[in-house]
Amino acid sequence: MDNLNGLLAFVRTVEKRSFVAAGERLGVSASAVGKSVARLEAQLGVRLLNRSTRRVSLTEEGALFFERCQRIVAEIEEARTELSRLADSPRGKLRVSLHAVGYRMLLPILPEFVRRYTDIELDLDFNDRLIDVIAEGADAVIRSGDLGNSQLKARRLGTFRFALVGAPAYFASRGTPQAPEALAQHACLRYKFPTTGQLQSWNLPIPAGSSGLTLPATLTFNNVEALIFAATQGLGIACLPDFVVREALVDGTLVSVLDGCLTEPGSFSVLWPTNRHLLPKLRVFVDFLAEQLDLGA
Repeated sequence: MDNLNGLLAFVRTVEKRSFVAAGERLGVSASAVGKSVARLEAQLGVRLLNRSTRRVSLTEEGALFFERCQRIVAEIEEARTELSRLADSPRGKLRVSLHAVGYRMLLPILPEFVRRYTDIELDLDFNDRLIDVIAEGADAVIRSGDLGNSQLKARRLGTFRFALVGAPAYFASRGTPQAPEALAQHACLRYKFPTTGQLQSWNLPIPAGSSGLTLPATLTFNNVEALIFAATQGLGIACLPDFVVREALVDGTLVSVLDGCLTEPGSFSVLWPTNRHLLPKLRVFVDFLAEQLDLGA
């Protein structure tokens, strides 16, 4: 059916038994209501109403059609009401995907979000895999680094620093590197992006007279939590966002080396599909992240 206005005009006319009364209910003229019903009859190829100067009544075919249409119109009205409520206040399920290690930055501020927005149901997917936001039905994703030519809308949330860290026991046995080029003689714990299989670059300064610095990949991991654990166990040196090792640096489980060598910061952004309306539930979530997130850069 390509004319919902015709359905609505038909149902209201039958309910009010008059084109005039139906027009008053719909906020249009009686003539406009009559023409909508006539177009509907032409599309269906049947006469739905008997018309007289005083009233209208259903034909046999019209009575059958009205029974179904009344339910359809009621569903449409209910949907409109529900959408109006959604437009007025943040509510409903909100599915957000972010890095597996993202819980370290998100969970500390979640209690305040839950307290503020009791009608939002958060469905959080902590996963290092780069998901297809539209195909997998996510409302938003939080990603780090260069967004490239993303077809998604984005809002930057903040920046962070990287740190080269290892366990005290590792440095006690292998020595502490005093310059970036010394890392070539150390066990380097490397992060491998699950989607591309590429190793994360450590973005170290290039030594004078060199074309680049080649780092060993003594152990590689596609999960940041495993990488952190390996570093705390003294297996080597890892390059990690400072906010994920903040507590370990404070309690001495890990120590940092070559401070100041990693000058290029990382960044986090929240992204959502360009063809998806920014519903209140997503808008308040984005605003809350921008307001509350403290990455410590």
